[in-house]
Amino acid sequence: MTETSATPAPFLAAWFEILDSDEPNRILDLISDDFSLSIVFSTGDGNATDFAGDRAALVGYLEQRERGTRTHHLLSATTLGQDELFLGEVRRSGVPEASFVAAGRVDDKNRLQRLLIGRSSQIRFE
Repeated sequence: MTETSATPAPFLAAWFEILDSDEPNRILDLISDDFSLSIVFSTGDGNATDFAGDRAALVGYLEQRERGTRTHHLLSATTLGQDELFLGEVRRSGVPEASFVAAGRVDDKNRLQRLLIGRSSQIRFE
């Protein structure tokens, strides 16, 4: 059995704070050389968009984002060794729009090595 830490996911909390800032590209400085990700978000009607790959996929994700319109808010989080788990809510102009989950693995150099995010407007954690 794996024990959970009482410490919330500090790396992912900082990641989303930067993502919501005026300079979201700063997250590119936080990834490892062997970084990989998959960000899947519902686009409605059972469809989804998936940004998957390495640094280039993250750059593509950042380029398509509507900067300054959505913010990420922590609902709960935990750290399990190198892994951080984050449950959050996306808000547009302060109004809840979707729920999301994120899992990240932080390497021994304090760089994000793996990132998996799923977002849907079809379920809320209140």
